[in-house]
Amino acid sequence: MPNAENAESAGATDSAQLESSTVFPAATDIANVSLHLREAAALHPYKRAVVWRAGRDRRGRSAYAHLTFRQLDKESDCIAHGLEGAGIVSGTRTILMVRPSPEFFCLIFALFKVGAVPVVVDPGMGVSRMLECFRQSRPEAFIGIPLAHVVRTLRPGFFRSVTIWVTVGRRWFWGGWTLDQIRWFPWRPYPPASTKRDEPAAVLFTTGSTGPAKGAVYTHGNFIAQLYHIRRYLQMAADEIDLSTFPLFALFYPALGVTAVIPDMDPTRPAKAEPSRIVETIVNQGVTNMFASPALLNRLARYGREKAIKMPSLKRVISAGAPVAPALIEQFARMLVDGAEVHTPYGATEAVPVLSISSTEILSETRTLSERGFGYCVGKPVNDLVEVRIIAINDDPVSEWSEALAVAPGTIGEIIVRGDHVTRHYFEKPQADALSKIVDGDRFWHRMGDLGWQDSKGRIWFCGRKSHRVITPQGTLYTIPCESIYNNHHMVFRSALVGVGNPPNQRPVICVELVGDKGRPDLEKIREDLLTMGRRVEITSLIETILFHPGFPVDIRHNAKIFREQLAVWAAEKLAGSKGESK
Repeated sequence: MPNAENAESAGATDSAQLESSTVFPAATDIANVSLHLREAAALHPYKRAVVWRAGRDRRGRSAYAHLTFRQLDKESDCIAHGLEGAGIVSGTRTILMVRPSPEFFCLIFALFKVGAVPVVVDPGMGVSRMLECFRQSRPEAFIGIPLAHVVRTLRPGFFRSVTIWVTVGRRWFWGGWTLDQIRWFPWRPYPPASTKRDEPAAVLFTTGSTGPAKGAVYTHGNFIAQLYHIRRYLQMAADEIDLSTFPLFALFYPALGVTAVIPDMDPTRPAKAEPSRIVETIVNQGVTNMFASPALLNRLARYGREKAIKMPSLKRVISAGAPVAPALIEQFARMLVDGAEVHTPYGATEAVPVLSISSTEILSETRTLSERGFGYCVGKPVNDLVEVRIIAINDDPVSEWSEALAVAPGTIGEIIVRGDHVTRHYFEKPQADALSKIVDGDRFWHRMGDLGWQDSKGRIWFCGRKSHRVITPQGTLYTIPCESIYNNHHMVFRSALVGVGNPPNQRPVICVELVGDKGRPDLEKIREDLLTMGRRVEITSLIETILFHPGFPVDIRHNAKIFREQLAVWAAEKLAGSKGESK
């Protein structure tokens, strides 16, 4: 493999070499995800790796700055030397609290190079929950912006295990290093740690939207397998440019030799992003590939419709994090040119990507079935190395795989997945491991905690979270199929099925959040409309309670995952206060 010292002479190497490089699975047990950045820097050293908006000129035009692949590789070398000198070495669990920026990319690759284990928690989950995740991970080092250090000085009890502190930016009244102090100068190549495929590479915490957040332990082998699956799934050309509005997804692209553009937005508040800035970046940079949560996709689609905007450079848009309604896909697709697709991959923090389907198939074939209550079709496995099965619904641990666990096609059950990119365990959570993993010889299946069914074409249809199903004396109701019926009403922005009471005697309730720009609605008329719609369909025929909610509680990261547990408590209180009447 070429090293950084002869990177300049490798610029003429055909980019196709990258596609046959170590991005693909290798027989060797030694693996370090940072080697893929080094390979990209050797193959095209002067290509832009990371781009960001640096400001505006006096006419209001955006000005951009960038790091080339050669610069990114060398800068992460300099920081890796400094991290090692500061005591951050192979195996050091290191909290990383840095906003999307060139420093973020340099630091994450530097941490991989030294073999440290970044601990990444979404700040959008709230300060208290975020701090609890940090405490659970027992970190040994902390790298963060000044605001992050303010938080840790105010809540020191959560960081008792930390002995190494690094500030990215100005250090105020606390001790430790600054990034400028640890950055090695002059540059000297840093030999990446000889980590093995099964050694921890990072701890990524789940959002905890349906329970306590858990730290999924990613190995270097998991990350390398992810790179392989993403490249094979997206089929991206060497000259493509990515705009990922979720920082961890953006991380993959420099390792794949693809230019990553940092969006001009707060990634923890996608539903509050200014759509004009996103569109401006796409047009200015010729973005070909974009990730956007459903909430951001909705914001962009509405803006595009109002301004009659087309984005001809976009080849594909990826939307995930929560179910994406076909109507939203149709609306956003109007901004794209012929041949461009919206992809809705299915996965989780512990396993991504797993399944995927394109907008063409959704709009031409599966949409009508979704709107009739069959669930959302999330497609087939991204390739033949990712295996997906449906097993009988069970809330208890399943210790060992057996074919008897599988259900027949067409039957709703729990989705499970197996593949080399699937994380094997959580950080020090043996009970969670027991609930989520099924041993199968020397391999294992991961239980997604989601419900779905498989059709005759091998596609999976998502029906909601297992923990959100409503169990009544007449049978079990599933969130996505039921909600899809009521979402067809033009005044409904979104709905949520919740159960009041305890299984198996729950009362099914549909909570409704109305479209916000339609004036003062006639709630009684809308309620009667919805009840009539529900009675016409078998799966919702027994639902007799409709409650209107001013604004659903949702996750901050994607602004789309509905906190149905909170809505269930609200609905119970509402019904108790009205003596059981539908209000």
